[in-house]
Amino acid sequence: MPFLFGEVNVHKGFRPIHSLLWLLLAALPLPLHAQDSRSLQDQGYRYYEVGALDAPRATHTEPAMMLMGGGKWVPAAFQWWLARAGHGRVVILRASGADELQNRLYREIGGAASVQTLVFNSRRAADDPAVLGVIAAADAIFIAGGDQSRYIRFWKGTAVNAALNAHVRAGRPIAGTSAGLAILGGYSYGALDGGSVTSRRALRDPMGRAVTLDSDFLAMPYLANVVTDTHFGKRDRLGRLIVFVARAAQRSGQQGMVGLGVDEDTALCVEADGTGRVFSRDGGYAWLVMPQHTADRLRGGKPLDFLAIPVTGVGEGSRLHLDGFRVDDAAFEMTADIREGRLQLRR
Repeated sequence: MPFLFGEVNVHKGFRPIHSLLWLLLAALPLPLHAQDSRSLQDQGYRYYEVGALDAPRATHTEPAMMLMGGGKWVPAAFQWWLARAGHGRVVILRASGADELQNRLYREIGGAASVQTLVFNSRRAADDPAVLGVIAAADAIFIAGGDQSRYIRFWKGTAVNAALNAHVRAGRPIAGTSAGLAILGGYSYGALDGGSVTSRRALRDPMGRAVTLDSDFLAMPYLANVVTDTHFGKRDRLGRLIVFVARAAQRSGQQGMVGLGVDEDTALCVEADGTGRVFSRDGGYAWLVMPQHTADRLRGGKPLDFLAIPVTGVGEGSRLHLDGFRVDDAAFEMTADIREGRLQLRR
């Protein structure tokens, strides 16, 4: 049975934790038998680990992004990502669940020296020294799925927010799936109304309270003017992504806003130079939405009018160049027209 330091779960059989992290953990409150459960909850997180935490850090990492649309993992994409992390220490960040993702990554995917998981339960944890020590020692960071509004509420404007941006600036890989991808764009759908807006509702009322767009959070290479979306084709999210792009353009005053959606069971893997390739289990795509002009009508209480929007599919045989948003060997090219909130596609 594990024993606890605050809300930190250290499982028997694992090697001793890194010395710096151990010093940080030693400063946490006394074990479970010496304090009540309420004080444990006040720490705001749970911690899990597996693998060789005493192993040296990776000697070489490369900037890389793995943008996953949710659903099933694609092992080849993970191997690509882990190679750019120097097969070192991976940290998983999440706001629900437990250690199941770290066990899958370490035991089924393989290729990481160790995997640590931080599960956030409140904003309090985002300025905790032990949490920051774990993130600072990561060779690669993976942001799990769930509810993206929790990530925004728990992390935005905190030391964790700064640590994530510092990790990327240092040239280390990052990844996000589902909600974890939703927050990686310079503009993101925050789901802050407590739900997940459908394309139909967003198109009918694009300025409504259900379309909660967030910005000034994470700073990813090439994604400053991008809105990301997930579970794309399966959940029919093209309409709502177009709304997000229209709203982001209005908010920023820039016509060059871009939408990037990724299908389930699919990952877009982006190299340091901005070149992206798709890995998929079932022929999924990344979807590129580039209006390059403002909406024809975007007003409160009125359905969206937005014509002549190019939509490009990035398949496994394509290459997406995020520096300029060009696609080589596109899987498909279409034009979207939205009139009175109704979406039509033409080739």
